[in-house]
Amino acid sequence: MPKNPLADLPEVFLSTTALSDAVARGRAQGLVRQLGPRLYTRNLVDPPEAIIRRHLWQVVAAYMPGALIADRTAIENAPAADGSVFVVSARKRDVILPGLTIRPRQGPSPLDSDRPYIGGLHLSSLARAYLDNIAPSRRRTGEVSRTLSRAELENRLDDIVRRTGKAALNSLRDEARRIAPALNRDAEMIELDRLIGALLGTRDAPLETDRAKARGAGAPFDPDRVKLFEALYSELRATAPVMRQARERSGDGRATLAFFEAYFSNFIEGTEFAVSEAADIVFNNVIPSERPADAHDVLGTWRIVSDPVEMTRCPRTPEDLTALLKSRHATLMSARPDKGPGQFKREANRAGQTFFVLPDQVEGTLAQGFDLYRGLETPFARAVYMMFLISEVHPFADGNGRIARIMMNAELVAETEERLVIPTIFRSNYLSALKALSNVGNPRPLVRTLDFAQRWVAALPWTTLAETESALRETNAFMDPGVADDAGIRLQIYDGLA
Repeated sequence: MPKNPLADLPEVFLSTTALSDAVARGRAQGLVRQLGPRLYTRNLVDPPEAIIRRHLWQVVAAYMPGALIADRTAIENAPAADGSVFVVSARKRDVILPGLTIRPRQGPSPLDSDRPYIGGLHLSSLARAYLDNIAPSRRRTGEVSRTLSRAELENRLDDIVRRTGKAALNSLRDEARRIAPALNRDAEMIELDRLIGALLGTRDAPLETDRAKARGAGAPFDPDRVKLFEALYSELRATAPVMRQARERSGDGRATLAFFEAYFSNFIEGTEFAVSEAADIVFNNVIPSERPADAHDVLGTWRIVSDPVEMTRCPRTPEDLTALLKSRHATLMSARPDKGPGQFKREANRAGQTFFVLPDQVEGTLAQGFDLYRGLETPFARAVYMMFLISEVHPFADGNGRIARIMMNAELVAETEERLVIPTIFRSNYLSALKALSNVGNPRPLVRTLDFAQRWVAALPWTTLAETESALRETNAFMDPGVADDAGIRLQIYDGLA
């Protein structure tokens, strides 16, 4: 049996004179189908758009041999919203395919700084791409512009600084200056120079976006984090107000509640003591010789959360927020000079696969987040939001979780509402809820988790240390979360009150 000449062809291919007869027979026999001008596929199942996107650059190279990927496509590295891919090519006509339109224009051939790409294509260097995108472009009604808008360029340039530093932006400018004459982009080079200078704060030139203005003013922020803050803000605004007024308690009861707040907050971070050991540290100032720094972490947390005056202090301005954070951190981490007590971090930090806000964006991101905080009306909403703001920015080298929870409870104490405490068994619930917002932008689990934690606190009899410890054990508060989960045991609301 003669071999099918189409069998060895790729999933998508352009027909040639040599293949035309075989393609015609293949179509008649239902072995191939046409996707566009001379473009065929052996895939008879998947949608044409999906097939073309899967072989995007091979299709572009087939229609535009040796073309240079240019304009907005060279920066976005993907088709535009309407499926357009922009190239520099000797070809003059657009190629319209399912889900893809290849839009050529004339221009200088690839330079030595442009990179070889898939199927014999070339990809514009970053410097060339920015020069080309600054050039004005015309578009027909309903079409995506060939070049990025000024606002989009500002944000893209800010991304470069945010991820790789100012040196990368200066390097891009130097390379653009080198190649501008060969591209006849001298006017665009002047404009790019002004834009980069304004972003770096070395030029006085107008900027459009909030991100660029903040960068130029020396207060850059993390826009991805701001989106998370906006998601949480919207959820909190849409949630029915929760008001849980704190019950009247004796001095012992207030001290007990503050003690367990400090105890569990440190336990979450891996600073683990038996209740009796922690009580000796807090109430008798017994510092274990083998773990003095850990003991001081517990003691530092206790000193803040047990201070009735300190715990009514809430920020009124971004400057207040910065001052409060640094002051409380200095107290919390006083026994750990290597962690920079009272100083914002100088190096990037992370937890697992989560990278937190970069050091130079800490104050700007806190300020952006604070604007939303001021729009929240209930103490519970402000408490949840403040905790996430600090946790997500992670402004210090260490102690961020404890500081975030301190700031959270100060919002509640200031309005005489019940505190939020995260017992050991509830640690995984709390951290999973934080990750749901941090990683996938879902704020609902965090709001629900903290609402339950406050309900749990409100139901407990915060009396003497011994009586409260017994009640906590009844609710499974001290259980290891992994062991509890394996056994199907959950944190219970205390129901032992008369």
